[in-house]
Amino acid sequence: MRSAVNRVELAELSDTDEGTPAPEERTAPTWLVQVPYVLVLSALAAGVVIVAAAYFKRGPAVIAGALLLAAAFRAFLPAEWIGMLAVRRRWVDLVTLATMAVLLIVLAWVAPQLSS
Repeated sequence: MRSAVNRVELAELSDTDEGTPAPEERTAPTWLVQVPYVLVLSALAAGVVIVAAAYFKRGPAVIAGALLLAAAFRAFLPAEWIGMLAVRRRWVDLVTLATMAVLLIVLAWVAPQLSS
């Protein structure tokens, strides 16, 4: 009788997960987390270079596109995958980025074309 009870106890213990380690959560590698930030930063740098080349209508439009890209990343990627683009709460970041992008688009639209 005693061996039957021990077998039942062993069977019950083997069904629990107490002895096995918990599976790790799926997290992105640290370098992969910064890819959206690097993409936005490179688009911003391209916009600054375009402005420096005296294209005052195209440059702010490229910078506005980079800000809209940052807003899209912030809106659709989870917080663990966004890296340094997450500064404040999600809605504050979205409103700030979208507002700055719209203002730059308006600036690019109303800026006079310089003749060379």
